[in-house]
Amino acid sequence: MFARGLTAAALSLGLIGSGMAADLDVVTKDKVAAAAPVKEAPFFLFSDTQVSFRYQFPSAEPGVQVTKANGSVETRGIPKYITNISHADAWAYGTNFFSLDILKSANQDPAGTTNAPGGFAQYDYGATEAYGLYRGTLSLNALTGTKAFSFPGIIKDVSLAYGFDANSKNTAFGPKKRDVVGGLTFSVDVPTGFLNVSAHAYKEWNRNGFNLQPNRDVSFDTVPEFEIVYNFPLTFIPGVPLSVAGFNNIVLPKGRGVSQISAFPFNPPTGLEFLSRTNLVLDVGKMVWNQPNKLDAFIGFQYWLNKFGNQETPTFKGTEEKSFLAGIAIHIF
Repeated sequence: MFARGLTAAALSLGLIGSGMAADLDVVTKDKVAAAAPVKEAPFFLFSDTQVSFRYQFPSAEPGVQVTKANGSVETRGIPKYITNISHADAWAYGTNFFSLDILKSANQDPAGTTNAPGGFAQYDYGATEAYGLYRGTLSLNALTGTKAFSFPGIIKDVSLAYGFDANSKNTAFGPKKRDVVGGLTFSVDVPTGFLNVSAHAYKEWNRNGFNLQPNRDVSFDTVPEFEIVYNFPLTFIPGVPLSVAGFNNIVLPKGRGVSQISAFPFNPPTGLEFLSRTNLVLDVGKMVWNQPNKLDAFIGFQYWLNKFGNQETPTFKGTEEKSFLAGIAIHIF
């Protein structure tokens, strides 16, 4: 879910209309005016690809903790350096969004392996994680050629929604999360900006490198999942192109996780997972060079409860994250 960051705001792209005016040929006195051939409309009504870099601190990871002198444990803060590549587009019948995060942890979150001699090893450098995400929508208004799914002042459109997540991380736990989602997205009729609310069925598969084979690969229950994505311009400071963008994500408890071979009773039960990020975004290109959507700078706050479904106990920390972030985004095309 790391990828559900600032760029996830593009999940709620609405269908963008495009107007086209025909050019007219030069008219002479004795010729009838004729319109020039109409240019073919582009397939994508909107397309944006960007690369962003952000610093986030203090991140947290389940099980990454510090034991104090009195024997109690607490979460260990982890700085992370994150590079993101994302693409969003809208076409006649829907939208597409793809995001890839490369997250580099400091050594507080060490890389490791369970394949070393003796069965387990941690290194003195930080782990690296890759997290990819795709979300797509198909507009029911566009598919039916009607406005049957529009309710003025409430909902602009209802769309079929689908997607997947996938990650890999070089720690001893060695997660390999795979999930698929499917459901509906409701585009809320707001005066400015956008607000999308999605309700999905969510199914996850993952890996626990600490389990013995054949119990490392586990499958979780199919549960409801909800996503709220928004972006609103802030106009209270004249001449300063600010906006607030973010998302909220809720995954209901998804069970203990069952191996592909047999039930593994020692996996702890998962809890309700809640992830929220809010960013304040400044369009630097528009403010400095009068070239909007070229260069953004942003700061934000992220809150993550029961990270990846893990629940905190007196001896197991790192499941609650409260972190600040700052970065820049460069729009390539």
